[in-house]
Amino acid sequence: MRVIAGKARRLVLNTIEGQDTRPTTDRIKETLFNMIQPDMADCKFLDLFSGSGAIAIEALSRGAALAVLIEQNPKAAACIRENLKTTRLEEGAIVMNCDVITGLERLEDKGHVFDYIFMDPPYNMEWEKRILEYLSASNLLSQDTVIITEASLETSFDYLASMGYELIKEKKYKTNQHVFIKKEESL
Repeated sequence: MRVIAGKARRLVLNTIEGQDTRPTTDRIKETLFNMIQPDMADCKFLDLFSGSGAIAIEALSRGAALAVLIEQNPKAAACIRENLKTTRLEEGAIVMNCDVITGLERLEDKGHVFDYIFMDPPYNMEWEKRILEYLSASNLLSQDTVIITEASLETSFDYLASMGYELIKEKKYKTNQHVFIKKEESL
């Protein structure tokens, strides 16, 4: 696994051993960033269930001003710090080693409003729904924030409208999908 583009282009990233994380493949990561690249410059990026940190590191490499990474697994959090050091991108990053809900609660008082919120939770456990429910009343996002969820193909997002969200784009791959979500436009 490597950084695809930007300041840290081609640098190799580490991952932790075992099945505790499921790194996004380089091909899927490249497709994702091709879709959002025009808005990367100086954005604030929140990466939930960060794993190795590859997604947030890619955002920083491509010009994000800030990336906050929330990862509960201590080994994965250590791997993120190592990857940030390797890529020399630690200055623009905040790594939080805690569960996602606790991390979001801690961020509420910091005044951050994120342009992008990316989450890649464990598949088929409804974490997406829990996080979206939390975020629906959060000050961490604005009307323009894009939430990108990586999920299994079986994951349904038919509840989005009931939480005040709209699905703006979907990209399906062989085994998973990226779902792009925004708050519904208020009249």
